[in-house]
Amino acid sequence: MPSDQLDRPRARPTSAREYQEVVRNRLIESRLTPNAISLTGFALCVLAAVLIWEDEYFLGGVAFVVGSVCDMLDGRYARASGKGSPFGAFLDSTLDRVEEGVVLTAVAANFAQAGDDFAVAAVVVAVLASLMVSYTRARAEALGVECKVGIADRPVRVVILSAGLILAGLDLLEPAVYVLAALSVITVGQRIWHVRSELVKPIDGPAL
Repeated sequence: MPSDQLDRPRARPTSAREYQEVVRNRLIESRLTPNAISLTGFALCVLAAVLIWEDEYFLGGVAFVVGSVCDMLDGRYARASGKGSPFGAFLDSTLDRVEEGVVLTAVAANFAQAGDDFAVAAVVVAVLASLMVSYTRARAEALGVECKVGIADRPVRVVILSAGLILAGLDLLEPAVYVLAALSVITVGQRIWHVRSELVKPIDGPAL
């Protein structure tokens, strides 16, 4: 590269897209690893669970949102930076499941202390169904079927739970849990139906 281009100051970004590109490039050039982002997101979700346990729902919701954003960014960062690894992908998928479960466990504990058995049961259903949403996709992909269908994938579940936590002061946490449980169960059914439909399709072979 010519020396005059090296000495020339970089143009200042003027749009949101240019700012995002600058931040992305700075991150790629840094020593930050996707695993560090994954672990940061996990730590924030654990902090969210502790705050929820202490009835600090709003702060817990904020911590959960930030932790979930970190967790959703690590995969994209791994692909963009070329710093990804098979273990990193495994760690990311594993922490995804743990983070949601830890936060919902704290929610269930508070419902149990309040004597709301029905809400506790709804949380258990939400946790089980969210795990099954991920499991059905993993099993489908092992069979060679792409399975990203359904109305309540992880980003949707994060939005629902985050809204319930942040608006808990308006008594919206319990309804959010019911919605989360119902949509997660529906999503499992949608994925099962999708996989069945894909596997029973006739295989086109050469004409005889």
